[in-house]
Amino acid sequence: MSLTRGDEDMPEGIPIARTLRIRECGFDEYWLQDQIYQNPGSLGLGELEALAKEKHQSSGGRLDLLLKDPEDDSMYEVEVMLGETDEKHIVRTIEYWDNEKRRWPQRQHYAVLVAESITRRFFNVIQLLGQSVPIIAIQANLIEANGSKILSFTKVLDVYEEPAEPGSDIDAPTTEDDWRKKSPWTLETAKTLLDLVKPVWSEVNLHYTRNIVGLAVGRNSYFWLGKRSGNKSLLGFCIREEDMDQAEKLLDEIGVAYVKDKKNPWLRMTTDKESILARAEVFKTIARLVRQYAES
Repeated sequence: MSLTRGDEDMPEGIPIARTLRIRECGFDEYWLQDQIYQNPGSLGLGELEALAKEKHQSSGGRLDLLLKDPEDDSMYEVEVMLGETDEKHIVRTIEYWDNEKRRWPQRQHYAVLVAESITRRFFNVIQLLGQSVPIIAIQANLIEANGSKILSFTKVLDVYEEPAEPGSDIDAPTTEDDWRKKSPWTLETAKTLLDLVKPVWSEVNLHYTRNIVGLAVGRNSYFWLGKRSGNKSLLGFCIREEDMDQAEKLLDEIGVAYVKDKKNPWLRMTTDKESILARAEVFKTIARLVRQYAES
């Protein structure tokens, strides 16, 4: 015997769930906050850590949750609400994200809005903002099946431009002028890094593609920079496995947060022109290691 729903057969034993309203089940926003605070990984954004709840803001109000990714110290400013998204919560989410970004300018920040229903108006507002705010929308659903209630989270929007890996957009070259319009701060950061690398590796030049500005030999980029919000850029570079410990130690000693790629011999970090200039000698040493990768 099988259960049917429309023209589709449902195998026996698979229950049909129904979505419940969180408030109608006797819970409120503080309950939802607590669930996320106790298990930040449930949002599906990685193995995050909870830093603060109901965090006072200098501009007034309280940030519902402040979460952190321990791998790269990126921070997530989370606003939680029941029901449908509204203008007040959208503005509050962006305001608190901006507050924390100003307080911790060297870290990558993401605005996160968790709601039961993400409305069309929310998408319209985010579309107007373009990619100036890296905002993530997550829908929270309380589901009942076989007499049990389950809280689930689904990411429905992630306005976040991930730079392509080196070589992935090699057939889409652009120009310096394109990048000056798109992200002048990324262009300036790339030129600053090039000035430091050139004495160590004279063959390196800037190579422009749609998603990255590369420091390349020929058409192979060994350093690459992508646009980030807040006048920041994502910097990545290649390191031989045998040199990885040395590179990580250099960055650890100067307190630079970075992420080690799990599949490739790459390190990535959020940076800007001033940060690179302040650590010029370290980046010169890293340039020597990157050159060894290229010549190996």
